[in-house]
Amino acid sequence: MSKKKARESNASEVLRARAAGERDASSAGAKLGRKAYEAELAVLQAELVAMQEWVKASGAKVCVVFEGRDTAGKGGTIKRIVERVSPRVFRVVALPSPTDRERSQMYIQRYIRHFPAAGEVVIFDRSWYNRAGVERVMGFCSPAQTDRFLEQVPAVEKAIVDSGIILLKYWLEVGSDEQTRRIENRIHDPRKVWKLSDMDLESYSRWYDYSRARDAMFAASDTPWAPWNVAYTDSKRRGRLNVISHLLSQVPYEPLESKDVELPERQAPGDYRAPALPPRFIPTPF
Repeated sequence: MSKKKARESNASEVLRARAAGERDASSAGAKLGRKAYEAELAVLQAELVAMQEWVKASGAKVCVVFEGRDTAGKGGTIKRIVERVSPRVFRVVALPSPTDRERSQMYIQRYIRHFPAAGEVVIFDRSWYNRAGVERVMGFCSPAQTDRFLEQVPAVEKAIVDSGIILLKYWLEVGSDEQTRRIENRIHDPRKVWKLSDMDLESYSRWYDYSRARDAMFAASDTPWAPWNVAYTDSKRRGRLNVISHLLSQVPYEPLESKDVELPERQAPGDYRAPALPPRFIPTPF
């Protein structure tokens, strides 16, 4: 067996071991009900606010990458992370297909322009790892381009980390049966049809091609300075809580100090008079 194949095989074994552990943890005990989930989420979201205030005060730079299989819950997890924080601090980057000009650039160049400055948290909803995943599987790049990317990405990420950016990489893994259930749900739910494209259907048929691409990506880019963190997300609620909890554990923020706040008295109306023109109220069907 070649060294490259051996690394990919080892990465696959590591993923299976990690996924088994996540699966055991996420399925332990009773089903996580909505009330329990929302209570835990509220605590974690309060901690995200504390993290945000530390990032602003310290000038920290945080970059979070989300990758994973289709329907694994990347968008839902990101939504819960940014739900209660400031969009001026937390930015979500979900880039469309590259333009002709971007295709002529260094591959990672269009992502670099979105990297965080001091006091910012940037979350990539898919990232430069498109080259190792969807582009490889769907034939949007050559095998040589994928190999070159995988050879170069550890050094690029070392430079990112050495520049002072806290780089966190998450892979969300969902089982094949659960993926089928979620895709079928998208087909029949008019609120979710926008999530289903012809490419999604083609990708669904290539489960093991994506498995091979994932294994090669892990073998090449799971480094001490930028390791992959795997979350098994057959349970969306548990997966979201586990990812947010882990993210918080990776950022050295300080607890948010509580302040005694008193509302000032409002001014007297003075000579103010309500306008004579009636406002244009919207209809109230609810």
